[in-house]
Amino acid sequence: MIITLSGLPGSGKTTVTKMIAERLNMKWHSMGDLRGKMAKERGMTIDELNKLGMKEAFTDKEIDEYQKNLGQTEDNFVVDGWMSWHFIPHSLKIFLKIDPDEGARRIFEARKGKGREDEPEYTSLEETKRVLEERVRNSQKRYLKYYEVDYLNPDNYDVIIDTTHMTPEESFQKIQKLIKEKAES
Repeated sequence: MIITLSGLPGSGKTTVTKMIAERLNMKWHSMGDLRGKMAKERGMTIDELNKLGMKEAFTDKEIDEYQKNLGQTEDNFVVDGWMSWHFIPHSLKIFLKIDPDEGARRIFEARKGKGREDEPEYTSLEETKRVLEERVRNSQKRYLKYYEVDYLNPDNYDVIIDTTHMTPEESFQKIQKLIKEKAES
């Protein structure tokens, strides 16, 4: 089984994907980590890479080809990425949504004093929310430009889970139940 998780910033994509991989003994792939590495190698933040991506398709195409290849050559893995559902269409496609204020709060709190190398150090909750909203808009525009696909369209997914009032464990339990149902069908 292949599971793709997409979702809004702060919804728990990475945390829940790691939980799925560890507890269900599946490989884990993170497209966000690959893009972050690409940004770092170029001396950029992820947001600078995204802006470049509006003019230069390689910033997305390299990662997207990697995802396509994964879906064609491997099985029994989970991947988190905004477009993974599109490039691995035979996957169980899950979207995690969250209230933008709560998503920004989670990210701001999690990054205090321990930011990621590919992201700016957020100085306030308001700045965090603004940067994340811009990141979502930029990505949505890029995917529409390159693939004519809106990754925020709920019709793209098999399941949508609102994690606003859920712990990562609760999100995992809900997904684990879905996986079991799919395996039994």
